[in-house]
Amino acid sequence: MRIHGAILVLMAILSPLSMTGPALAGPVEDASEALGRGDFKTAFELFAPLAEQGDALAQFNLGLMYESGKGVRQNDTEAAKWYRKAAENGIAVARFNLALMYQNGKGVPQDYAEAAKWYRMAAEQGNAKAQSNLGIMYQYGKGVPQDYAEAAIWYRMAAERGNGPAQANLCLMYHYGKGVLQDDAEAAKWCQMAAEQGLAESQFNLALMYENGKGVPQDYVLAHLWFDLAASRFPASQPEMREKAVKNRDNIASRMTPAHIAEARRLAREWKPKVEK
Repeated sequence: MRIHGAILVLMAILSPLSMTGPALAGPVEDASEALGRGDFKTAFELFAPLAEQGDALAQFNLGLMYESGKGVRQNDTEAAKWYRKAAENGIAVARFNLALMYQNGKGVPQDYAEAAKWYRMAAEQGNAKAQSNLGIMYQYGKGVPQDYAEAAIWYRMAAERGNGPAQANLCLMYHYGKGVLQDDAEAAKWCQMAAEQGLAESQFNLALMYENGKGVPQDYVLAHLWFDLAASRFPASQPEMREKAVKNRDNIASRMTPAHIAEARRLAREWKPKVEK
């Protein structure tokens, strides 16, 4: 049984950081309120002078607005500039977004070493997405020496915080014995967690595990369920995986009773993804 895997890199965090509290007043409070009601133009006009004065959260939100083009003309170079200022002032999410821009060459020249540096700084502050992406950098030797054991350490940190892609990648590490001792039960545990968040690759892999009894008891009902869910969640860009999930589901169904098929379909209808912490 060969399960499937993919590099799972997250998109930039595009949620503003609010600035509220009893000590805040004037432009800061007004900018946060403008963000809250979706008045991005006003928010930008209020954040800009605050950012120039060195306010770290205003700098982050300015970077965010330049990257998303909300309240101002979209400009990746300006976004990177303001993320850097906020990152240098200790904002973990700014460090993550700056790392992602270096990784993708967006607004700055592509530089994996710089990406890894900023991911590490954010990861050490407890940012789960940075921990997950730093694990990817170590797994594939991007900007750091390739080190499966170090990759597994960072994946575990992020996975324990509920990060789905890290859970999916830690599953693969245990399945193949990369950076950790090979362990089918551990692979299944982390795959289950990622699958429950709705990651199609993990749902497909978990179905294979239930079909073959690898790390979990063999269970055709659950195998059918997870193949069915994976088939519905693979994007249009992965038609071959969608078709494979459907084929595997139907193959499993040929070995099941009508009652068991009905039970698998009921579970699929009632299933809802768990939200990442």
